[in-house]
Amino acid sequence: MIARLRGILAHKQPPFLLVDVAGVGYELEASMTTFQALPETGAEVTLHTHLMVREDGHFLYGFASLAERALFRSLIRVSGVGAKLALLILSGMSVEQFGRCIREGDTRGLTHLPGVGKKIAERLMVEMRDRVGELPAAGGVTLPRSGALPVTTSPAEEAVSALVALGYKLPEANRMVDRLDVEGLGSEEIIRQALKAAVRG
Repeated sequence: MIARLRGILAHKQPPFLLVDVAGVGYELEASMTTFQALPETGAEVTLHTHLMVREDGHFLYGFASLAERALFRSLIRVSGVGAKLALLILSGMSVEQFGRCIREGDTRGLTHLPGVGKKIAERLMVEMRDRVGELPAAGGVTLPRSGALPVTTSPAEEAVSALVALGYKLPEANRMVDRLDVEGLGSEEIIRQALKAAVRG
């Protein structure tokens, strides 16, 4: 099991990032919560990781905090919740917000998350009720920030591509971005705002 990686952040384009560890490039998928904590490319980064081995390949997921990784691991144990949906949930709300929804029985709050319907929300309520108290405290790795990520396409186009990679249909991703005032925003901020707007419904 690969539990942690420390290396140079070579590339990031949500939901994928590439970390160079002593000359070996590790491709990971991450939530927008983790992307918000990443430094610029070329800086050193430390991520907690989860390796998933399936018949069609090995998939590595990266997290800025132990709490986020713990919630991801709990979520993928819920029937009907795979890794992609778990990342969408983690992109749509913080560990603390998710825990509050479960403790307060707020299924409506959960159904505002992309990909979470009424049945999945109810299943999360039942199966996660006893697990949220076991999650470690939020916080985790502090990552340096400096400068902005250079882009080759417009931030809005990058945001649409990232939303499609997260599981949205292209027309829906375009609508999510078109609703926002994106002037002066980077792609990661556009994605964050689009996901927040989707959660609010």
